[in-house]
Order: sequence, then C-alpha cells, then structure tokens
Amino acid sequence: MLVGDLRRGNRPVREGGFMDTTRSSEPEWVQDAIWWHVYPLGFVGAEASPEPGQEVAHRLGHLVGWLDHVVELGLSGIALGPVFASQTHGYDTTDHLRIDPRLGDDDDFDALVAGCRERGLRLLLDGVFNHVGRGHPAFQAVLEHGPQAETASWFRLRWPGGADAWQPGTEPDYDDFEGHRHLVALDTGSPQVLDHLTEVMVHWLDRGADGWRLDAAYAVPTRTWAELARRVRERHPTAYLMGELIQGDYPSFVREAGIDAVTQYELWKGIWSSLNDTNLFELESALGRHNTFLEEFVPYTFVGNHDVTRIASRLEDVALLEHALVVLFTVGGTPSVYAGDELAFRGTKEEREGGDDAVRPQFPDTPADLTGDGQETFRLHQELVGLRRRHRWLHGASTTTLHLTNEQLAYEVSAEGQRLVVVLSLETDEVEVPAARAGELLAGDADVLGAGTDDARVRLRPRGWAVLSG
Repeated sequence: MLVGDLRRGNRPVREGGFMDTTRSSEPEWVQDAIWWHVYPLGFVGAEASPEPGQEVAHRLGHLVGWLDHVVELGLSGIALGPVFASQTHGYDTTDHLRIDPRLGDDDDFDALVAGCRERGLRLLLDGVFNHVGRGHPAFQAVLEHGPQAETASWFRLRWPGGADAWQPGTEPDYDDFEGHRHLVALDTGSPQVLDHLTEVMVHWLDRGADGWRLDAAYAVPTRTWAELARRVRERHPTAYLMGELIQGDYPSFVREAGIDAVTQYELWKGIWSSLNDTNLFELESALGRHNTFLEEFVPYTFVGNHDVTRIASRLEDVALLEHALVVLFTVGGTPSVYAGDELAFRGTKEEREGGDDAVRPQFPDTPADLTGDGQETFRLHQELVGLRRRHRWLHGASTTTLHLTNEQLAYEVSAEGQRLVVVLSLETDEVEVPAARAGELLAGDADVLGAGTDDARVRLRPRGWAVLSG
C-alpha cells in the first residue's frame, strides 16, 4: 500500500522506502547509486593464499585511503569483491562470518564502514553463497565424520556403497561449482543452509553493509533466493540485492528470485562488440533488449568487472573507450565502474590458472602514487558521472532510436517527461547526423544545426560523440 506521508515530490514511495513503479521494487536510494567495484584481495596485494595460522594483516585500511578518490570521481558507493576468509581467491570461502586475515579483522571492516559513512558512500558486499571451499569446517566435518556429520545436510553427497557402508577415510562424491572440485556446492534448499545464509546476510547488514551482490546467482534456484530475500528484508527492508546472471531470461529471474536486479552482460557485450565490429546495429539491438528489462527492473550495468578483460584492452581501438562510457552513463541502469577503468587501466583475462591476475592488480597506497596517462579518462568519467547526477531520472530511462547506420547512432533517452539526445559516430571523417529535436550541447564536441527542430542535425568530429538536451 502507498503511504501518503512518505511521498517525495511527485514520486510515491512504498513503506520501507521502495519506489512505487511498474518495475520490481528496489530501495529508493539505488536511484542515485553509481558503484566503484573493487576486488579487495588483488587491490591490497594480498598473498595468493593464507598460511596456516597466519596472523591478521591489516590491509583494508589501504582501501580507505582511496575513498576520497571515489568521491572525487563522483560515485556513491563501493561494491566490494569477496572479503571473507577463504583458501585462495575469495570465492572458496572457509568462514562467511570472518574477514579474511589477509585483509584484516572486524575492526578493519568497521573502519571501512565508518570511512564510507563519513563520505556518504554506500557499501555492497559480495555473497558467495552457492558453494564453499573444501577447507570450510562444514565440509571438513563431513570428511571426518561421514554421513553422521551434523553438516552432512549442507551438501549433495553420494557415498561409495551407500551411507551405511561408510568407513573413516572414505570421501564422498559431491556436487561442485562448474567442475571445480575445490568449490563444493551447497545444498541451498537445505533448511540448515538457508538458516546459515540468512544469519550471514543479516550479520553483515547489521554491521553496516547496504546490500549484497549474489555471486553465481544463476546456479541457485530462484525459490532459494526468494526465501532469503524475504527473510533478509524482514530485518533490512532497504537492502539492495543484486544477482550475477550471465545470460538467460533476466526479468523472469528477478521476478521469481524476488531480488532487485541482475548484472547486464548482454549490454556489456553489445557495447564493446559493436564498437570493435563497426556495427552499431548490434548496439541498437542490445539497447532494445535493455528497454524490455527496464520495464520490469533496473539492471546493474558496467563495461568492466573483475571477471572480464578490461574495457581499454577489450576495444581494438582505445579511442572508442569514450563511446563505451557515453553509453554506460546515458542509458537506464545502476552503473558500476571497475576500479582502474576510470584511469584506462589495461588487463587481459586468460583462461588458465592465474588468468585473472592481470585484471585484478595491486593498487598503490594512494591515488597520488599512480603513474601513467589515465587522467584524461578520469576527467571524462567525472564529466559523464556529473551529467548523470544532474539528470537522475536516467536511472530508469529507456532509449528510442532516432538514426542508425553501421557507423552512426543517434538515440533519445527519456523518462519522467525528461529527454536527452545521444549521438555517436565511428566515421573517420566529420559527419552530420540527423537527431530530431537535439538541443544544447551538454557533453562532447559537436555543433548543432537547427537545434530543437525535427530536422536538427549534429555535426561531429571524426569518431565523435555528443550528449545534448532534448
């Protein structure tokens, strides 16, 4: 039900701070969320794996030293990769309720939360809830005590000869994550696992987190997410819950899982692939699909993250990095900037052991210690983030194509009675692009002919772009 005294302007709000729209509800504060995504273990230069009995290394403070950089960039929150105790890369968890000793301890986490709060930054945690590392005590108990272990119900186990034939030292077969035997799949339908995951999610929200990225959400039944979401929102009704989904029916997943959003990999692919192939029809198609998602929820959008080749390396012509960023920041979504992308960091993901290292590097102690020529890209991020903040309705806006060729695309983006026009060119010569009712230049480099009319044209420099009032 709508609560009249919770209205903000002309935008009705549900109890608990949720927007009343035709889309799935999300916390109202997410309308202004733009994340800085960090892979903490790499960022602080942690060891590849902890030593047995390793003393706590207080490294999370290294991240606190970068919070002012995030504010300067204009972003509103930190989306952390795994920070909980694990065996190697953070996705083989051994204790969901303990900070990885390579990063620090509870006091270090509290200091990070405090640093974020002092700067008005939100904090998103990475929940690896589909599987655990073989070293997790719950699985170690199974190896030690067999089918009678109290935690045997946590996993999908198959005992040689049957449970009654178990002998000490006999290891069961078990479901794993995508063939990785060191990642033991949890039976997320088990009441004991549901209780544990509820405790974990609520614990860290109580400690100051604002939401969760649900790792490998596609590997967990939507009914499990729906139950977890219900439980979590009883305690934290404005927590943001976003799932990692690579492909599939995004709207149905969001609807059935009862979460707020999923990762928009289709748009990520459409952006860099269309620029590499000089085929803006592909981008236009991806934007059309994106519109259908926006009718039901606001996707989590990005051009880079800790699992993919960096956008500056993915693009065959790095000059087109600007075009990728323009799309990211002018279309509907909850954008995320992968740490370092704002400085045009390079890095290629490889399909081998250690193949993520190049896209998960250590960062210097402070931004002042950076070397390289990424400041121009940093300033472009600032410009586009600032434009988005001045037009906060872009969060849920849809696009309409005004003009399209292989090398030219003009689209309008609109919501709440507001409108902007975006024009992109991959041409190596100066061009004039039809863009009906394009008005004042807001960002980019262009001249507008017949501004505000149905016959408006935008003159772009070679490989140019522009964002204009509508």
